[in-house]
Amino acid sequence: MTLPEKMTAIEIAVPGGPEALVPVERPVPRPGPGEVLVQVAAAGVNRPDVMQREGNYPPPPGASDIPGLEIAGEVVEAGPGAAGVPDRVCALVQGGGYAEYCLAAAPLCLPVPEGMSNVQAAALPETYFTVWTNVFERGRLAAGESILVHGGSSGIGTTAIQLARAFGATVYATAGSPEKCRACEELGAAESIDYREDDFVARIAAATEGRGVDVVLDMVGGDYFPRCLKCLATEGRLVQIATQRGIRSEINLLAVMVKRLTVTGSTLRPRSVAEKTPIANALRERVWPLLAAGRARPVIHRTFPLHEAAAAHALMDSSAHIGKIVLTTVAGWELEQPAAPA
Repeated sequence: MTLPEKMTAIEIAVPGGPEALVPVERPVPRPGPGEVLVQVAAAGVNRPDVMQREGNYPPPPGASDIPGLEIAGEVVEAGPGAAGVPDRVCALVQGGGYAEYCLAAAPLCLPVPEGMSNVQAAALPETYFTVWTNVFERGRLAAGESILVHGGSSGIGTTAIQLARAFGATVYATAGSPEKCRACEELGAAESIDYREDDFVARIAAATEGRGVDVVLDMVGGDYFPRCLKCLATEGRLVQIATQRGIRSEINLLAVMVKRLTVTGSTLRPRSVAEKTPIANALRERVWPLLAAGRARPVIHRTFPLHEAAAAHALMDSSAHIGKIVLTTVAGWELEQPAAPA
C-alpha cells in the first residue's frame, strides 16, 4: 500500500488532566531494523498512560512521546530483519499507540487470537504481558494454590482472575463496589471483597481458615503493603506492580522471616526488547491457546474514537469502568475483520 506522509496522533500538550491530550498531525514513522509499521486499528488505554499524561512517567530514552503501550492492526511495512511477522497483529510497544500508525518490535508482535476483533486484541498486550511475568514468573503461581488480586475489576485484575483460574488456582479479589465485586466473581473469583466496606485481611483469613493465600498481586502500595503481608501463607509471595497509594511503607521484617515470605515486583515498559521477548514467547505458547479456546477473554468496558482520547482518560480517572478502555481509529472500522474460529 502507498503510505501517507502524515497521520493523526494524540499528543500530551502539557502535563495535566485529560484535556492535555490533543489530536495533532505527525509524520508517519518508518521502521528500522527489527521493527514493523502497524496501521493501528485500536489501542488500549492503561494507567501508565495516565501517569505519563500527568508528567509522572516519562517514556524511556528513544521511545515515542506519544502515549499508548498496546495496539492491534495490520502490518504495512517491515524493516530489515523483521520478516515472518503475521499480517494482523497485536503488539506491546514502548509508546506511540495513540496514533494511526505505530512502530512495533517484531518479536513483541503476536497474532490476533482466532475469533477476536481488533478492539479485543488491542486490550491484550499490556495486561497479559504484565500478568504473565508477575503472577506466573515472579509470583510462581501454580495449580492448586491461591491468589489475592487487588483491583480485580481493572484491566490487570480481570486478566489475572481469568488466567489464574484457567491454570487451576483459587482466586480472591478486591474491588470498589458491589457491581465490581460481582464482575470479579463472574470472571472466576471464588470470593470478592468490597475494600470500601470490608477489611480484606480479615476476610482472607476467614476464607482460608487462617492459612492465607500463596500469592498477592498488588498495585496499591503504601499502607496496603503490611496488610498484604498479613494475607500471605507461609512461603507466600507478594508481587508489587504499582504504587497508587505511595512508594513508602513500613515492613515487619520478623513476619517476613517467620513465614519465609518473598517480596518482589517489576516494571515492564523500561525493559529491552530482548528482555520482553521471552514473555511474548511464553504467551504465544501457553496463553494464546486459552484465548483461542475462549477460556480467557479481554473485558471491554467502552471504546472511544482516537480523537476522543481525552474523554477516554476522563473515564479512566473516574475508575467507573470494569475491564479495559480502548481507542479506535478510522482504519479500525475498515480493518475490523475477526478471524474465523478454527
